[in-house]
Amino acid sequence: MSGASAFLGMPSFPRNAEKALRNSQLRFNLRKATHTIRAKRAAVVGELPDWQELRAAGKAIKDETLRHLDRHLLQMEEAVTRAGGHVHWAADAAEANRIVTDLVRATGETEVVKVKSMATQEIGLNDALASEGITAYETDLAELIVQLGNDWPSHILVPAIHRNRSEIREIFREHMAEWGRPAPEGLSDDPRTLAEAARLHLRERFLATKVGISGANFMIAETGTLVVLESEGNGRMCLTLPKTLISVVGIEKILPTWRDLEVFLQLLPRSSTGERMNPYTSTWTAGAEGQEFHLVLLDNGRTTVLADEIGRQALRCIRCSACLNVCPVYERVGGHAYGSVYPGPIGAILTPQLRGMTSELDASLPYASSLCGACYDVCPVAIDIPEVLVHLRARSPHAPAERLGLRAAGWVLDKPVRLERAQRLASRFRRLVPKRRLPGPGAAWTETRDVPQVPEESFRDWWNRTEGDRR
Repeated sequence: MSGASAFLGMPSFPRNAEKALRNSQLRFNLRKATHTIRAKRAAVVGELPDWQELRAAGKAIKDETLRHLDRHLLQMEEAVTRAGGHVHWAADAAEANRIVTDLVRATGETEVVKVKSMATQEIGLNDALASEGITAYETDLAELIVQLGNDWPSHILVPAIHRNRSEIREIFREHMAEWGRPAPEGLSDDPRTLAEAARLHLRERFLATKVGISGANFMIAETGTLVVLESEGNGRMCLTLPKTLISVVGIEKILPTWRDLEVFLQLLPRSSTGERMNPYTSTWTAGAEGQEFHLVLLDNGRTTVLADEIGRQALRCIRCSACLNVCPVYERVGGHAYGSVYPGPIGAILTPQLRGMTSELDASLPYASSLCGACYDVCPVAIDIPEVLVHLRARSPHAPAERLGLRAAGWVLDKPVRLERAQRLASRFRRLVPKRRLPGPGAAWTETRDVPQVPEESFRDWWNRTEGDRR
């Protein structure tokens, strides 16, 4: 089940969240996992006295790169081509899927192995390949769990975060045989045993499959090099063993120089896995020796996001998932409620911009936040997610009653004398205000909150009465 097709036609975030909140096992799994990752991150970040300086450097590098994105992308194309690779430009998901499908078909193969890639999930590549008779095998352990369970990812870093190890054992027992190798008999839910079962399941795929598909964490424009950071080693197997490698990468993943990469090799592992460095950092320029390499540069709405002075901050994202792990909303509802392969706070600002806020779900995502600001505090590239959320809320369609209420509030707050009279009027008729639920257009507003209690007198009147006597 691909990310793109699974989310088509989903209802709004509030309705998805309401359903998720009824799943107590989900909430337990999420809380345990996010708090563990959060604590590990805090420990390794606390070791660096210059963390804020690193954070500022990452922000500055990304902003400067985005200002000259066209120039860096052309430099990347030239460097990859000079090294013997092939570069393809994809304006949208349909074009990217067509390019990749045609490249795989040209090899004559009907199976591919994949490194975990959010860009390919975003465009629904697995479904596109399947429609042409090509089977894509996920090799990241969490992605394998999701794929075998006919599920979809719910976290950027840990796609199967909503599953506990007992559930994973059952998925392996029930579905591994469908993909050629049954799960070992007597499979337990011990993490090492589960990892070994996955390793045996994947090893034959790596050795037999001739085409690999990847994404990339970063691209280096000056040399045409791509970089993948991972923790399992499956990614490196997928990048080096196939005869043909196809990398689908969002255009915002580019960095101008190797020197810039040094900053992000410190920021990303600490913010994502809570490690000082990733166990595997793979780099390649036009593929491994003897390998045919294709790079597909994906736009799919990114240039539209780039045109928004406030919203473009989302393109700084390095997919570390730190914002998910501290978000009180995500912790309670999980990733599926966001209806996107990009869940959590970053998904609430990135998805609506990439998809154009054309659906009920996309229009509701900017409201999937309490605006507490925890996401901004931990973001390694200082994306002001609350600022972008408020910005997108202003762009969202508002009901006529809401627009009328906001205009009335603006008129009252515009003049101190108007506010004073409104406060005194409200105090005088405070007994007529319902305790729990407002009538008419206000009913929806009070479905999820209590009506504020109207005080007997305003602060202004209280001050004049108490402090005025002292003067």
